Amino acid sequence: MTTSSLIKDQKPGAARREGHPGIALAVIAACQLMVVLDATIVNIALPHIQNALDFSTTDLTWVVSAYTLTFGGLLLLGGRAGDILGRRRVFMTGILLFTFASLLGGFAQEPWQLLAARVLQGVGGAIASPTSLALITTTFPEGPERNRAFGVFAAVSAGGGAIGLLAGGMLTEWLDWRWVLFVNVPIGVLIAVLAPLYISESERHSGRFDIAGAVTSTAGMASLVYGFIRAADEGWRDNLTIGSFAAAVVLLLAFVFIESRAKEPITPLKMFADRNRSGTYVIMLSLAAAMFGMFFYIVLFVQNVLGYTPIEAGLAFLPVTVVIALGAGLSQRFLPVFGPKPFMIVGSALAALGLGWQALISSDSSYVGGILGPMLIFGFGMGLNFVTLTLTAVSGVAQHEAGAASGLLNAMQQVGGSIGLAILTTVFGTASKDEAAKQVPDFLTNGSAEQKAEFARTQQLPAPWEHDVLAQGISAAFIPAAAMAVLALATAWLVIRVRKSDLEALSGSAGPGVG
Repeated sequence: MTTSSLIKDQKPGAARREGHPGIALAVIAACQLMVVLDATIVNIALPHIQNALDFSTTDLTWVVSAYTLTFGGLLLLGGRAGDILGRRRVFMTGILLFTFASLLGGFAQEPWQLLAARVLQGVGGAIASPTSLALITTTFPEGPERNRAFGVFAAVSAGGGAIGLLAGGMLTEWLDWRWVLFVNVPIGVLIAVLAPLYISESERHSGRFDIAGAVTSTAGMASLVYGFIRAADEGWRDNLTIGSFAAAVVLLLAFVFIESRAKEPITPLKMFADRNRSGTYVIMLSLAAAMFGMFFYIVLFVQNVLGYTPIEAGLAFLPVTVVIALGAGLSQRFLPVFGPKPFMIVGSALAALGLGWQALISSDSSYVGGILGPMLIFGFGMGLNFVTLTLTAVSGVAQHEAGAASGLLNAMQQVGGSIGLAILTTVFGTASKDEAAKQVPDFLTNGSAEQKAEFARTQQLPAPWEHDVLAQGISAAFIPAAAMAVLALATAWLVIRVRKSDLEALSGSAGPGVG
C-alpha cells in the first residue's frame, strides 16, 4: 500500500502516526506538568521578581494568585470547549496561548505587564489542562491500560508543584528569574508540534458556551481570595474586606443559579449526584488547599530562616517528588483490588499527620529534624490520593461529559489551592503580628544601635527576632492546613463507598456499557 493511499484511507482528525500510545501519553503528561508546575515555579523567584520590577509585598502575592485563580476559574469552560470544538484542537490552542503568555511574561518590564501575562497563562492553562485529562479517556480504553495512563498523569499532577520549586531554584540561581517563564517556550512549541502527529482528534459534540457561568464563578472565587488576602493586611472589619466577601457570596450564588437553569452548563450539577464523585471533589479541594500552603510556607522557612539558596530550597523538595511517585504507583497497582476508599482514607490521614507535625516548627528546627520527616509523610499520602481521586472523578462519565468532569476536578485543585493559601496567609499574618509585638521589647533591650535605626526606618525586625516571628506565623498557618486534611479524611470515611461496578471498571472486566 502506498503512502498516498494510507493518507487517503485515514479518518479525518486521526493522528498522522497512530499506534504510539506511549508517545501520546508523554505529550499529554508534558502539558499537564508544564501548567501545574507553573503554579509553584515562580515561588522561589519571587524575591528576585520583587527587586527587579519593584513590586510591593502585597502586590507580589498576585504573581501567584493571578495565575491560579484564572486557571482554576476557567477550567470548567476549558473542559466544555474541548467537548464542543474537539479536544486536540482546543488542547493545542491552550498550549500555544500558554507559551505565548510565558514569552511575554519573561520580557515584562513593569508589574502590570507581568500580572497580565500571568492571567493570560492561566487562560491558556485552563484551556489545555482539562482537555489533556479528557484526551486520556478517549485515547486509552477503560481498565488496566487507562489506569496506568491515569497513574502517570496523576503522578505528574501531584509532583508538579515540587518539581516546579526545584526547577525554579535552578533557573533563578544559574540564569535569571525570567527563565522560570522562558523555559515554557521550547517545551510548549514541542508539544504543539507533536500533538497532531500522535494524538487523534475527538468527536465534536453540538452545544453552546456558558459564558455567564464562567464569568460568575471566576469573579466569585477571585473576590473570595482577595477578601482573605485583604483581611491579612487590613483586618476583618475593613470595608473592602467585608465588601469582597459579600461580592463573593453574591457571585457564587448567581453561579449556582445560572448552572441550575442553563441548558448546557459548564458545571452540570448532576455531576454531584454521584456520591463518590461529590466526595472526591471535596477531598481534592481540601488536600489542594493544604498542599499549596505547605509548599509556599516551607519555601519561605528554608530560605529566610535556614538561609538556603534558591537551588538548595528547590533540592529540599526533591524527596517529596520521589515519595509522591511511590504513592501514586502503589495506588495505581492495587486500586482494582481494594477500590478507592482505603487509599483515600490512608492518604488523607497521612497528609493530616504530616501537616500536624509541621505545626510544631520553630526557629530552632532543622531541615532533617523538623521538615523532611513530615514532608515525606505528607507527600506519600498525596501520592496515594491523586491517582485514586482522578480515576474516581471520571469513572462512569459519558464520553461527551468527560471534559466537564475532568475540568471540575482540576478546578477543585487550583481553586482549592488559591483559597487555602489565602486562608493560611490570613492566619500567618495575624500570628506574625502578635509574635512581633512580643519580640519588640526584647529587641529594644538587646538590639544594637544600628539595628534599632534600621528598624525605625523599615519597621522590620532583624534576625534572630525576625526568625522567631516568621516561624511562629508558619507554625500557626499549618494548624488550619492540618484541619483541611482532617476534613478530607472525614469525607473519605463517611461519604466514599466501594461499589462492585467500580472495581469491575478499574480491572477492565466491566461490560461494554460502563464508562
